[in-house]
Amino acid sequence: MKSLIEEVKLHCYETLSDSNGSHNWDHTLRVYNLCAHIGKVEKADMDVLAISAYMHDIGRSYQDESKGIICHAKKGAEMAEAFLEKKALSEGKRRNIIHCILAHRFRGDMRPSTLEAKVLFDADKLDSIGAIGIARAFQFAGEVGAKLHTGMTPENTRPYTEEDTGYREFKVKLCKIKDRMLTKEGKRLAKERHAFMENYFNRFIEEHAGLK
Repeated sequence: MKSLIEEVKLHCYETLSDSNGSHNWDHTLRVYNLCAHIGKVEKADMDVLAISAYMHDIGRSYQDESKGIICHAKKGAEMAEAFLEKKALSEGKRRNIIHCILAHRFRGDMRPSTLEAKVLFDADKLDSIGAIGIARAFQFAGEVGAKLHTGMTPENTRPYTEEDTGYREFKVKLCKIKDRMLTKEGKRLAKERHAFMENYFNRFIEEHAGLK
């Protein structure tokens, strides 16, 4: 299993080498490290988690190029299935890995149903909040050409445009993440990260308005 994990790691490193900074190999490594921490606490299958963490975003470039039309979780699951098809892996582990990748975005009825999928979901979402989350929100905003701040009501703005600011990301998505955690350890980590992020964006708005 160790040799397969290393093969998967190299494949994903090469696949993600040209990805945008907010979802590049560095993000994948952080998610992997969070999976290693949460998975150990929650007593998950660490082999399944390792492969799932490395492969979870391999379809991301398709979503970015399509401006969000293509779901990177679905595309990534298809790519992972093709890559793992003839590898020395039990059918149960293979199915679990594909489910982890497919469910890590959690849209519609694609709810994580295995422990490993829940750990990956939490790890991926944790990397979207806290100090790292703030940095990534502004990094993504730069990638799509967004302004620093528009002053518009975030709910009335459009994604993948100059309106897609870091603050919009916080108000529309990131502020809700702590309530979506699925594991006990994920919830513990999210609570602290959310508090830091909330304090930062309150200060950001005050400074932008010249109040501080």
